[in-house]
Amino acid sequence: MVPAKDFETSKRFYIELGFEPRILLADQLVEMQLGPFSFILQAYYVQEWADNFVIHLTVADVTTWWDHILALDLTARYGVKIMPPQVDGWATVAGVTDPSGVLWRIAQPCEAKSVR
Repeated sequence: MVPAKDFETSKRFYIELGFEPRILLADQLVEMQLGPFSFILQAYYVQEWADNFVIHLTVADVTTWWDHILALDLTARYGVKIMPPQVDGWATVAGVTDPSGVLWRIAQPCEAKSVR
């Protein structure tokens, strides 16, 4: 469950990123979906929790996501932080915080290595 300081602003932010509100579970509790991935956005906010909340999203092409994030001009429109793609050992990772401070790490894995 992802916290939202301002539920409507956060919902709009995620819709612009490409998520669709799928199921309204309660007045300010909605399932947001993108392909097979979904999460629940809730109108509940504790700064310490939101500031330490990280969601990791694995994608096939981080550059496409990064270009999409830049095109949306999220920093100017929502006051969020964005982090350009960089190699982080096992993946190329970009980042964006949502309007409540939740960090999304968007990662494209490097060549996979078997673990046995």
